[in-house]
Amino acid sequence: MTGKTMRGLRAAALSGTLLLGAAQGFTPALAADPIKLGVLEDQSGDFAAATIGKVHAIQLAAEEINKAGGIDGRPLELVVYDTQSDNTRYQEFMRRVLQRDKVDAVFAGFSSASREAYRPIVNQFDGLAFYNNQYEGGVCDANMIVTGAVPEQQFSTLIPWMMEKYGKKVYTLAADYNFGQISAEWVRNIVKEHGGEMVGEDFIPLGVSQFSQNIQNIQKAKPDFVVTLLVGTAQASYYEQAAAASVNLPMASSVNVGQGYEHKRFKPPSLKDMYVTTNYIEEVDSPASKAFLAKFKAKFPDEPYVNQEAENSYLAVYLYKQMVERAKSTKREDLRKEIAKGDVCMDAPEGKVCLDPKSQHMSHTIYLAKVGEDHSISFPKVWTDIKPYWLGEAGCDLTKSDPSAQYTPSNPPPKP
Repeated sequence: MTGKTMRGLRAAALSGTLLLGAAQGFTPALAADPIKLGVLEDQSGDFAAATIGKVHAIQLAAEEINKAGGIDGRPLELVVYDTQSDNTRYQEFMRRVLQRDKVDAVFAGFSSASREAYRPIVNQFDGLAFYNNQYEGGVCDANMIVTGAVPEQQFSTLIPWMMEKYGKKVYTLAADYNFGQISAEWVRNIVKEHGGEMVGEDFIPLGVSQFSQNIQNIQKAKPDFVVTLLVGTAQASYYEQAAAASVNLPMASSVNVGQGYEHKRFKPPSLKDMYVTTNYIEEVDSPASKAFLAKFKAKFPDEPYVNQEAENSYLAVYLYKQMVERAKSTKREDLRKEIAKGDVCMDAPEGKVCLDPKSQHMSHTIYLAKVGEDHSISFPKVWTDIKPYWLGEAGCDLTKSDPSAQYTPSNPPPKP
């Protein structure tokens, strides 16, 4: 084992110890055996800006639950590791939390590549993992619960709205891995269905931060708007470079702003006329959102931004609590029986959310967030109770079978 690996493991173990102690917050009255949650998230590396808030949200929810008496009198205990935006660490730490730490459930992963790196391990050890991220959709796996938004919730609302407002010539700029490739397929299909034209697609490897050629390609193609599906700190460099090159085109995204709060990180007007479909951002102006944000900022006053992944992670802990208390069990199959009833729901900071029994994905309120010239946020449109319908309609039904597979529009699940 290299010195770098040893330092990484020590740092991960230390972060776990610190967060575990901070999250417990329970009294001697909670003397029963704890329920253990593994938390594998990127607290360092290229994705950290978007993901540290996920750990904090889980910590906040666990502290609230413990102060209120735990889950059926049992305290929540967090076992946290820093996966450092490294897929091999996801695999290493997933084995560790399931084999050695014996956690009851795992909250894990930002990128889809990370999820697909650890998902076979969750299946191997028959674990239960919550993926609390917006993603490209398609995972039909009884060992996974997804609380993030998916394409039929984000693109089916966003793309037709943009085409009606700005025009039907579309250019996609996407991260070159499964999230970007499959999301771009969704965009392509929806553009075609609505009589539009894809005038270009570029796929950018993760870690790339220079976009001069892509900007030239966009300027030559003359689209009406650009769909940006860029991921990580490096790829976010596109926005300032496009602004400097006077691209001046509206942008549409399912991932930017809602995850990486680029409108806060970059100077105006580089995100001007960016439109994002998100199930939550901290600018959502409702009593539930304001109450959540106040609690979050009181515990973590230095948090730069509370994004949709933080809210997804917070509500996931409460969903888990509801399922365990209803099932009187932490066993995966007992929890799945509760999901199958179709009424695992809660009032979240975004609005009411429910788990779909067929796909184990979640319904959402979808906010169309517009970034102004001064980088302020407005909401031209809100869609309530948008269900994750595609997997179930396409043939995924986890109440009947478990293929443990990921599907795409061009490779749908087999019809029963």
